[in-house]
Amino acid sequence: MQEFALDTDFGRLAGLRGGTVGAPKVLALHGWLDNAASFVPLSRRLDGIELVALDLPGHGASAHLPLAAGYTVVNMARAVFAAADALGWDRFRLLGHSLGAGVASLMTAAAPQRIERLLAIEALGALAEDEARTAVRLREAFCETRSARRPLRLFSDANSAVRARVQAGGIREEAARLLVERGIIKVGDDGFTWRSDPRLTRDTAVRLSEAQVRDLLAAIECPVRVVYAEPAQRYFPEALRRARFDCLKNGELVVLDGGHHLHMEQPDAVAAAIGDFLRAD
Repeated sequence: MQEFALDTDFGRLAGLRGGTVGAPKVLALHGWLDNAASFVPLSRRLDGIELVALDLPGHGASAHLPLAAGYTVVNMARAVFAAADALGWDRFRLLGHSLGAGVASLMTAAAPQRIERLLAIEALGALAEDEARTAVRLREAFCETRSARRPLRLFSDANSAVRARVQAGGIREEAARLLVERGIIKVGDDGFTWRSDPRLTRDTAVRLSEAQVRDLLAAIECPVRVVYAEPAQRYFPEALRRARFDCLKNGELVVLDGGHHLHMEQPDAVAAAIGDFLRAD
């Protein structure tokens, strides 16, 4: 895959692209604190598509949002549409993992005339909040905004950052290395640090309710294929993820044994499960 960058109203958005120009256009969106390298293993195994993997705002080589702008799922969706506009893509397909699948779900509901197909891996819809916790979440977020910023963590070398990513859990070393190599930046002679926006680790001030998420999923008009890993993640338990899938009008479900980053760790199995869907007319 080759590097690219686009100038948009959301700043400079970067990523990786490859595949066959003129084939079905697929815009790939990674998970929280990951980056476009998330799709490198799959890109080597998918043919018959033009694949553009975007660094979401504040991630990878993309610009950080201004301090006055929040990293909400709606802002992320608007930024992705801005990237598609800069590419000259009016209609396209979406491939999303985790956070990226949540953003892609919202985009598909918001602009059905632009999205031809949705492939969601390890998420469907955005993270939701119980309405009864709305005020608590808002207060916590505002207090966090006023608190002093923690200094950036420094690593002596890339291997140290890889070890930290693996120790954080949920990913194997080979996959972590791909993400880390794109996700760190050298800081003078002091070492390396994450180049993602530190604000991404702050709590979102307001989230959609579960009822709102399900209403958006029910509004999706295009074909959807969902890939879930087995066992289910703690934050997205089986009952919830199945209930969200049941909201779709035109959905297919694939369940594969593996971890949250199964598209990186088991790319052969995932490519086999999604390639026909992304290429289809």
